[in-house]
Amino acid sequence: MIFDLSKSFLVKLEKLLKQHHLWSQQPPSEVAMASTAPFACDSMNFEEWLQFIFIPKMTLLIEHKQPLPVNMAIAPMAKHVWLSIPERNDLIVLLTQFDQLLAQNHRVNV
Repeated sequence: MIFDLSKSFLVKLEKLLKQHHLWSQQPPSEVAMASTAPFACDSMNFEEWLQFIFIPKMTLLIEHKQPLPVNMAIAPMAKHVWLSIPERNDLIVLLTQFDQLLAQNHRVNV
């Protein structure tokens, strides 16, 4: 159940990123991808991190039925980056819901 819901969130996230023209055809450089900073904020935009790091890693976890993170707190970063851009509020709402889903799933399974 949690894996299906999580996959659904990832599909919605990709769709919204594309609708907002935030989906890139060009991946970041290998150096950018190797960043160890939170959200790779020193080497790429937040939307690039979502596309090239977050979505692929979460997809792998889901496909392999591995434990999902419980305290992602991605929504606060989305708010920080996009709060002044009202038309991106739907992205913030979706990421808030995803954070809540994973946190709630953890509480249910503890």
